[in-house]
Amino acid sequence: MLITEMVARNSRLYGTEIALVERAPARWGRKEITWSQFDDQANRIANWLIKKGVKKGDTVVHLMMNCLEWLPAYFGILRTGALAVPLNFRFDGRMLKRCAQVVNAKVFIFSEEFIERVDAIKDDLQSVESFVFLGPEQMRPAYAQSYEALLASAEGASPGISLDSADDAGLYFTSGTTGAPKAILLTHGNLESACHAENRHHQQTHEDNFLCIPPLYHTGAKMHWFGNLLVGAKAVILKGVEPRWILEAISEEKVTIVWLLVPWATDILFAIQNGDVNLADYQLSQWRLMHIGAQPVPPSLVMEWKQVFPNHQYDTNYGLTECTGPGCVHLGVENIHKVGAIGVPGFGYEIMIVDPMAKRIPEGEIGELAIRGPGVMKEYFNNPEATGEVLKEGWLLTGDMARRDEDGFIWLVDRKKDVIITGGENIYPVEIEDFLQAHPDIQDVAVIGMASLRLGEIATAVVQVKPGRELTEQALNSFCEELPRYKRPRKIIFGPVPRNPTGKIEKPKLRKMYEA
Repeated sequence: MLITEMVARNSRLYGTEIALVERAPARWGRKEITWSQFDDQANRIANWLIKKGVKKGDTVVHLMMNCLEWLPAYFGILRTGALAVPLNFRFDGRMLKRCAQVVNAKVFIFSEEFIERVDAIKDDLQSVESFVFLGPEQMRPAYAQSYEALLASAEGASPGISLDSADDAGLYFTSGTTGAPKAILLTHGNLESACHAENRHHQQTHEDNFLCIPPLYHTGAKMHWFGNLLVGAKAVILKGVEPRWILEAISEEKVTIVWLLVPWATDILFAIQNGDVNLADYQLSQWRLMHIGAQPVPPSLVMEWKQVFPNHQYDTNYGLTECTGPGCVHLGVENIHKVGAIGVPGFGYEIMIVDPMAKRIPEGEIGELAIRGPGVMKEYFNNPEATGEVLKEGWLLTGDMARRDEDGFIWLVDRKKDVIITGGENIYPVEIEDFLQAHPDIQDVAVIGMASLRLGEIATAVVQVKPGRELTEQALNSFCEELPRYKRPRKIIFGPVPRNPTGKIEKPKLRKMYEA
């Protein structure tokens, strides 16, 4: 059953029950919708888009902060047969424009937080025929139609578009190591497979309630929620990550499952230790599962968590957008004795460790992790060269170096690519290096990831200043303010940048020099 049909089925079975809750603690706001309202809104979005000429194979950009409207809009796009293109809300205007142009977007849906960025690029988006604005009417740009108005004017009946598991469903952007965005093409079958994998791994029932904190443009947050979607279970979208807000939401909404990033789990433990929150103030007995993904998980963190929450199940999730998010490898709640490993093949998946020629290597040896299964992407959109580099006879080469132990558990060793994962977000060093190289006082620069208890890794810039020039950390931090905040180096080291005879930066040497 396709995910679009799952919503319709949930509407029939559980129409008056709450499907989604939005909590915005900073604004003291709370909203909710039932499964019937969810289904109705998705149909209205679909019918309006179809009336505007959107058809199978078209693309619709979806740019929103987490909110109650996010998922109905997403499902509405899918029900037209068009491809949903959720964009990272951290992208600047230049990147938003590039992504919209790459997919030849026909409609661009955006919320109030992005007015300035969309204003700046709208005239360059020649393929976009309609802009749709979600936000207060007094803020709506003249070139955009009102999201609320189109909901009111459109029909709530099913649009009746025939869909198949092989049909294209979504495009999810990732930046390559050169900074050029690649769009990952997922099918309806890929999305459906994520529902079954997540539900098989974490055994959601209709009585469960999932707390969604990470951004929904990520496959991670959405695909973990898919386990609840499959059984018509409730979910809460929390707009904020303070420990108190998280615990309040779990307590007041009777949440049973929470997916966290390492920084948030760390913050909760620190808040408990510091007395900033008192667990006795919250009703947490129903909270059965805490799981983590998107970045390496320190075993010490999990052990400390289990001391504070001894009754919690725990799971580590490994996934890639190219595999429809989390679940292609997971630890398994029964395998906490193996914390530190990323786990075993997920439901329906196979794995192997391969050499540079993509040939299987013996158990225990280090090689590249390759994955095959129902969530593996169709392709990099309109990029056969990049697709051919990672898809080999149905196997996806992940770019992660790993080994498999005698019990069949996978342990990550290093990343083949130099991507830095900080707080669950991917940062590509070359983008920062190229930016810093433009500084007139810098001779050479290398950006590496260094371990951080809270964020997993932090971007660290090793800067070699030109002879006779002076450069301070304060001046360099000011220079970096033009970068998006999450891409700015969190640590700056002044020193030589070693390169090998072919001119490549010797990053392993740098890490050895500075991580001690």
